[in-house]
Amino acid sequence: MSDKPPIHTNLKTLSISVLLFVLLIGLWELAVRYLQVPAFVVPAPSSMFRALYQGIASGLYVEHVGVTLIEILAGFAIGSSLGLLLGVGIATNRYLAYFLYPYVVVFQSLPKVAIAPLIVLWFGLGITSKIVAGALICFFAVMVNTIAGLRAVEQDRVDLIRSLGGSDFQVFWMLRLPSAMPFIMAGLEIALTFAMIGVIVAEFLGAERGLGMLMQSMNFSMDVAGSFSILVVLAALGLVLNRIIIFARHRLIYWEQPAGVRGSDPPETH
Repeated sequence: MSDKPPIHTNLKTLSISVLLFVLLIGLWELAVRYLQVPAFVVPAPSSMFRALYQGIASGLYVEHVGVTLIEILAGFAIGSSLGLLLGVGIATNRYLAYFLYPYVVVFQSLPKVAIAPLIVLWFGLGITSKIVAGALICFFAVMVNTIAGLRAVEQDRVDLIRSLGGSDFQVFWMLRLPSAMPFIMAGLEIALTFAMIGVIVAEFLGAERGLGMLMQSMNFSMDVAGSFSILVVLAALGLVLNRIIIFARHRLIYWEQPAGVRGSDPPETH
């Protein structure tokens, strides 16, 4: 008996998603036109997509997407690295956990949106303040998931490796880290979304370039269709980045997938 390749299920799911999207857009267009909703309140999808096309064709959106993407990726990389290192340290060192973890929790409890103006004030209107904001918001998710994953290993398995002469490093590298990978990758998915939020909020507050700054400028000029078109760009950007993380997860944690299906390999048949 053979496992069905997931492509059929994926195509069916994609088709349903596309049909639902088209239906929602159609209902939105009809509602706006039938109810005669003013364009400065809610624009029609046709106006939104027209603004999206003009922004892309003119090259305006491309420049700002590039800046925002760099800020998101840099903030995500720095915040995730910091969260991973702190998570490993706190999970493996009880003294570090005792002295450092309470301060990290207190810092995380501070509303980042409230201190975002200070971040912009301290680091300026350039990309540095956006990277810092993204990193500060996203690191906690990776840290908490790393700690949970490293501590979720059954003690019997640890004792088994130690009974075979395994060192602390071997226990960590061969047992704890592989067992924690699903937790860590889940944390990275969450962290990526948080990094995006942090960057956009910081761009709202003050920036020279970026999608957040562009959207704020359009809001001030009452270009609601343009603002909605930027939301579409942000949604597409977030979706692409999320799919990259999921792809990396499937590659790194191949044992989570159905039997006989690993990455792009065809399923085994019997």
